[in-house]
Amino acid sequence: MRKPLEGVLVLEFCQFLAGPSAGLKLADLGARVIKIERPIHGDACRQLAIKNLFIDNDSLLFHTINRHKESYAADLKDPEDLKRLNVLISKADIMVHNFRPGVMEKIGLSYQAVQLINPKIIYGVVTGYGNEGPWAKKPGQDLLIQSISGLTYLSGTSNDGPVPFGLSVSDIMCGNHLAQGLMAALIKRAKTGKSVLVEVSLLESILDVQFEVITTYLNDGGKLPERSAMDGSAHAYLSAPYGIYATANGYLALAMADLALVSQLINCDISDLYGDKHSAFENRDALISRLGEKFKTAHTGNWLTILEDEGVWCAEVLDYKSAVKLKAYQDLAIEQELVLNDGRILKTTASPIRLNREKLFSTKAAPGLGHNNNEINEEFKLN
Repeated sequence: MRKPLEGVLVLEFCQFLAGPSAGLKLADLGARVIKIERPIHGDACRQLAIKNLFIDNDSLLFHTINRHKESYAADLKDPEDLKRLNVLISKADIMVHNFRPGVMEKIGLSYQAVQLINPKIIYGVVTGYGNEGPWAKKPGQDLLIQSISGLTYLSGTSNDGPVPFGLSVSDIMCGNHLAQGLMAALIKRAKTGKSVLVEVSLLESILDVQFEVITTYLNDGGKLPERSAMDGSAHAYLSAPYGIYATANGYLALAMADLALVSQLINCDISDLYGDKHSAFENRDALISRLGEKFKTAHTGNWLTILEDEGVWCAEVLDYKSAVKLKAYQDLAIEQELVLNDGRILKTTASPIRLNREKLFSTKAAPGLGHNNNEINEEFKLN
């Protein structure tokens, strides 16, 4: 299958997660992505490890978001290297960077400067807080972004302090937004023949993720979210029975459901707590507690049979060890294997996108630093 972005050349002047994750999305869709990295050290993410896991001297994290790319090592402060990069830029369709505001201007690769090199370039910029304002040059790091966005007061219980999300969700969503913007820009350029500037920020992305609850806050008299005091609370704005409940042998998740029906099916009397739909939120904690005591009396499988037979949305709560064994997991073919330079195999996830019912797989591992310098120099006549 010919992928939709085949023939599109992307130059990635990015490190860490947000920008490179956007490049990964484009690479999965067929684009040729060349990472422009500083000599010796390269992308800082090469040494940013999760659980201190490394493969071939680069972190496992680096491998997860830089597969199917090429690496070109260049010193942006070296006139000769910069001259070579200008030639590459003149041939590129897209270039992206996540330097702090002002850095690319000093180097001579601002959007305006690059337009003179390539009038049809699509120029993507990732920042922490936007290009202007008092926070423009603050470090855009995921936990910091989560902390100032209000996100940490949505998880956990009312007895907890702020609870950060257990993923680099700001980075990941910002990368998705950047990829969307770049692909939209490709369509616009095809119509106009002109360059397009695409800008995203970590803060805007994480605020956008919260659009439902922020909209609620803005239109509800400025009332803050009310987290439940009960363990297993899953949403600060939703009524009982929404949440996760302990059972005799595990946990059960209940989505939006008819509270009266659920209580009837599990034989739990809530008549003193539930009179109308408003009391499902007003008495949320007491209702969750009452239901929770009942769910503890039987195994998860028992409750699933009772509830699913009546169309109630529910699921067993699984860890990774159990989740990857699900037939649904296997049927989705979410895993793929990358072949490392020494022949070893690295397992990772595949693109979640299907085109004409076909999955988008790529077995090409992340590149070593500067691995493609010679061939790129020769191909583009950079020497």
